[in-house]
Amino acid sequence: MNRDEMYFCWKEVTHNYEGSHRTGTFPYMVAAATLVYPWFTLLTALGNLFGIGGSSLVSRLLGAKRKDEVKYISSFCFYGGIVVTFVFSLLSLCFHVPLLKFLGASEENFLFARTYLIWVVVLGVIPTMMSMTLAHFLRSEGHARLASTGIMLGGVLNMLLDPIFIYGLHMGFAGAAVATALSNLVSMLFFLYRFGKLKEGTALSLSLRHFRLQYAGQVFSVGISSALTSGLATLSNMTIVKLASGYGDIPIAAYGIVKKIDMFPLGISMGLCQGFMPLVGYNYASKNYQRMREVSVFSWKTALFIAFGFVACFVGFAPWLMQAFIRDGQTSMLGTTFLRIACLAVPFTSVNALIIYTLQAMGKGFQAAVLTVCRQGLLNIPLLILMNRIFGLYGMIWTQLVIELIMLPATSGMYMVTCKRLKQNG
Repeated sequence: MNRDEMYFCWKEVTHNYEGSHRTGTFPYMVAAATLVYPWFTLLTALGNLFGIGGSSLVSRLLGAKRKDEVKYISSFCFYGGIVVTFVFSLLSLCFHVPLLKFLGASEENFLFARTYLIWVVVLGVIPTMMSMTLAHFLRSEGHARLASTGIMLGGVLNMLLDPIFIYGLHMGFAGAAVATALSNLVSMLFFLYRFGKLKEGTALSLSLRHFRLQYAGQVFSVGISSALTSGLATLSNMTIVKLASGYGDIPIAAYGIVKKIDMFPLGISMGLCQGFMPLVGYNYASKNYQRMREVSVFSWKTALFIAFGFVACFVGFAPWLMQAFIRDGQTSMLGTTFLRIACLAVPFTSVNALIIYTLQAMGKGFQAAVLTVCRQGLLNIPLLILMNRIFGLYGMIWTQLVIELIMLPATSGMYMVTCKRLKQNG
C-alpha cells in the first residue's frame, strides 16, 4: 500500500467511525481489531524467542558467576530480534490482502482490519518487539521495577492517547491503532534511555560489536518453548475467530471484547511468570533448589488467589463490564455469556503457565516445549473444531477450560519428576 492509499484508508475509516453509532458499524470495527489481534500477538512469540530465551540464559549465567558472557547474549537477542521482526512486518505488508481474508475479514470489516494491520503490525512492530525484549533483559538482571515501569508507561499512555486520537483529533478507528503504535514507540525509547543511564551498572550490552551467533542454540533451546506457547496460542485464537466468523461479525466482536477483558488476570499471571523467572534461574544455577521451589510455590499461590478473585468479579459483573466496552445490545448480551464461561479457565491457565515458565527458567526447554505443544497444539485446535461441530458457538468458549483441566496433571507431574531428579542428583 502506497502513501496515497494509506491516506485514503485513514480518511474513509475516520468518516465511518464518526457515524458508526448511527449506522451500526461499531461492531464491525471491534470485529476487525479482533481479527488482526492474533497476528499482532505473533510478536509476543518473537519477543519470547529472543527475550525469554536470552533472559533465562542471562539469569543462569549470573548464577553460575559467568558475568562476562552476558553482553554477548543481550547483543545477539537485541539485533537478531530486530532483523526477524523487520522481515515479519515486511511480509505482513506485502501479503496483507490474502492474510486478512485468511484471518476471516468480511466485506464489512475489511477496511478497518487493513487500517489496524498497517499501523499496529507493519509500522509498530519493531518498537513493540524491542520493548518486550529489553524488559525481559532488565528483569533478568534484577531491574524488575524499571522493566515494569517501561511496560506500564506504554499501557497507560495507550489508554490516554486513545480518546485523544479517536475523538480529539477526529481520527476515529485509525486513532486507536495509531495510539497503540505510538505508545509502543515511547516505551521503546524509555528503555533505550534507561539502558544508556545504567552504563557500568549493568552487564548487558546493546553494542553491535558484541553480537555473537554462537549463543543462538542456547537462547533458542529455551526461547523456542515460549515462542511455541505464544505462537500456538495465536494459532488457536485465529482458529476460534475463523470458526466464529461463520456465525457473523457480532460473535467475533463479542469474543474479541471478552478476550481483552480476560487478559487482565492472565496478564498478571504472565507478569508473575516474568518476575520470578530470573529468581528461579539464578537459584537453579547456584544449586539453591530449596529457595527455587519456595519462589515457585509462592508465585503459584499468589496467581491462584488473584485468579479466583477475577473469576468472582467477572461472573458477578459481566453485563456491566461488557457494556463498558460496547453498547450494542446484542454484542453485549452474547459477550456476557462468553465472559462467564471463559473466566472459569483462568485459575487453571495461570497454574499451567507458571509451571511451564518454571521449567523454562531452569533451562528445561525440551520438557517445557513438550507441554506447550500438547497444550496449545495437539489438544487445543482439534478440540476447538470438535467442540464447534458438536456444541456450536458456545462449545468453542468451553474448550479452554476442558484443555486446562486435562493438562493440569501433566504439567504438575512433569514438575514433580524434574524436582525429584534434582533432589536425587543433589
